[in-house]
Amino acid sequence: MKRKLLSIAAALCFIAGAKAQTSYGIKAGLNFSKLNISQGNLSASSDASTNFYVTGYADLHLANNFSVQPGVSLQGKGGKVVGEDAKLNLMYIEVPVNLVYSIYTGEVGNIFLGAGPYAGFGVSAKAKSGNITESGSFSDAGLKTFDAGANFLAGFKFANGFLINGGYSLGLTNFSKYPDETGNFKNRVFSVGVGFQF
Repeated sequence: MKRKLLSIAAALCFIAGAKAQTSYGIKAGLNFSKLNISQGNLSASSDASTNFYVTGYADLHLANNFSVQPGVSLQGKGGKVVGEDAKLNLMYIEVPVNLVYSIYTGEVGNIFLGAGPYAGFGVSAKAKSGNITESGSFSDAGLKTFDAGANFLAGFKFANGFLINGGYSLGLTNFSKYPDETGNFKNRVFSVGVGFQF
């Protein structure tokens, strides 16, 4: 599964890059992330925890108002339970590939809308319960390192390259190693941020 997703992303980038006008951008901002936990017919979400993201990407112009944006991103995810003072912070390196449609608004800039898949690899996990904090690998926390899902994004890019954006990331893979004991874990992330496209 991991190899298939990365192969598809690499092929899209190669095909688009062969014909495309290319520009580059960087985005950063806040993630408001939750964990969706399900077992059998039961499902619940954690409270949202606040984290950050930083993304570098290429914008490969395809035709008319369409472009494809492959990138590399550092994403903070996780969730918390307020009443129990418990929090789980997860750090991922992700490879998103988004198809973006731009709606030009004259000399001011353009509105953009996009969606696409992502593949992520967990690099660190940090759990806090009361005054006790533990850090380690995903494996130490009983979690799978691989995550994949879909991104949805929208924003406004000004004519000078500055942009404001928001997005939603829908995790589609269960990353719990022990779903029979803990249930299935999936990431849910709403994000806001700013950036610049060169």
